[in-house]
Amino acid sequence: MKQKPDLSFWNLWNLSFGFFGVQIAYALQSANISRIFATLGADPHNLSYFWILPPLMGILVQPIVGTLSDKTWTRFGRRIPYLFIGAAVAVLVMCLLPNSGSLGLTISAAMVFGLIALMFLDTSINMAMQPFKMLVGDMVNEKQKAKAYSIQSFLCNAGSVMGYVFPFVFTFIGISNVAEKGVVPDSVIWSFYIGAAILILCVIYTTMKVKEWNPKDYAEYNPVSEEKEESANWITLLKNAPSTFWKVGLVQFFSWAAMLYMWNYTTGAIAEVVWNTTDASSEAFQEAGNWTGILFAVQAVGSVVWAALLPQFKNTKLAYSVSLIIGAIGFCMVPYIHDQYLQFVPFLMIGCAWAAMLAMPFTFVTNALQGYGHMGAYLGLFNGTICIPQIIAALCGGTILSIVGHHQSTMMVVAGVSFLIASVCVFVIKDRK
Repeated sequence: MKQKPDLSFWNLWNLSFGFFGVQIAYALQSANISRIFATLGADPHNLSYFWILPPLMGILVQPIVGTLSDKTWTRFGRRIPYLFIGAAVAVLVMCLLPNSGSLGLTISAAMVFGLIALMFLDTSINMAMQPFKMLVGDMVNEKQKAKAYSIQSFLCNAGSVMGYVFPFVFTFIGISNVAEKGVVPDSVIWSFYIGAAILILCVIYTTMKVKEWNPKDYAEYNPVSEEKEESANWITLLKNAPSTFWKVGLVQFFSWAAMLYMWNYTTGAIAEVVWNTTDASSEAFQEAGNWTGILFAVQAVGSVVWAALLPQFKNTKLAYSVSLIIGAIGFCMVPYIHDQYLQFVPFLMIGCAWAAMLAMPFTFVTNALQGYGHMGAYLGLFNGTICIPQIIAALCGGTILSIVGHHQSTMMVVAGVSFLIASVCVFVIKDRK
């Protein structure tokens, strides 16, 4: 078996550049879904249920994409066809979702339309997102893998920043941030339109710049034969998965439950703590929605900075755990800061945890999977460690909100406790260098 060649910085960059556009779409979804459904009339105790669909689609779609792409060889590549199809569908749905309240439907019908659009949006984003992780696993050697995922993390956060700030920027330049009751403001609608345009341009760039290996070259650089890759189903793969797969999954469980609560409840929390309102139809709530995007962008900037510092840690597990602890402290600070600008501090801290969550789990797992084959299928299955905790957290969100006193800001503390548990679980991982 040949050693995979070192790739230049720009080759590593091109492998992941389309992730920038995909992440703009994901950021728009993450920052605005609760705002959209609250604007349509959803009760805060039911908001978490709207967040079941995205991870549910992820756990269904990504293993399928991974498994099918393991067996796909076309003139356009192995992973790229799935990337392009997913992006094309995402662009269409991004133009429909924010218009849920503008079609003359009843409140219940608008919510159903929004739910269906959300289902297709997250399905397509997941379909477009997974190939980037698999391209790195396919084509990057062990020595450069951490660097490749760091580049991916940088592009992910840069795309996030752009997606998060769109509503605030469009409001600043004069696009309306208010609308009649039950209708999503134009600032949000145009954010989705522009995000869709950038997404398809980035994906076109990737398809033009990246040339995947053909079956012969792939077999020369990867230790498992194609015949062996045909032989196992998902149950068999999970039974034979290395222990690191499951141990990293434990950390993922508590990490992603925390992030689900951040995405779900931050708009309501900031409206409560900074703007002193719980009325989703008010101008103050829409301002809080815009500011949530700014705070998420601050989180992404913090993540970019921290991602550059993470390689300086000699102990990878310590770096992972410390990052999660910093994020936990940040979450717990949110309910006690009433100045909108001082809220930058906790979200910068949350960004430290996000940087580690994006880069380190896949480094641990892809290292452990060398020699197992089925890289795409395994990474698709590993996506379950991202989706399952979000589904469980979404199902429990309304109950937990009632237990902690019906204040959405208190859910930030719940997220902080979840991060602390994750930081302890890091030390059960055994890293294969």
